[in-house]
Amino acid sequence: MPAYAIAHLQEATPNPEIAEYIERIPATFEPYGGRFLVHAAQHEVKEGSWPGHVVVIAFPGMAEAQAWWDSPAYQEIAPLRSRHIEGDIILVPGVPENYDPATTAKAMREAMAAE
Repeated sequence: MPAYAIAHLQEATPNPEIAEYIERIPATFEPYGGRFLVHAAQHEVKEGSWPGHVVVIAFPGMAEAQAWWDSPAYQEIAPLRSRHIEGDIILVPGVPENYDPATTAKAMREAMAAE
């Protein structure tokens, strides 16, 4: 089941360290099967507020996403970003190919009925 690293990063002043981070990050996730799905794209806010930028990196699974985040290669370059850009970053598993949201809704209804 795929997994994703999702970052909501705030606006930042251009900086040589950020440029270096952007240049070096693909080499850190490629050994784990990672690839950019969203990067440096304009987004359209439909509800609420979402200032800044969105980054999404796909991995084959959570084990690969976690191994990438914990890897010495990524941890070496992470400060190049974190010193200059505030944000929130999560690792999240995707849903299986045959995922049916009706199953989730059914479980929710059953839990509410049991209360």
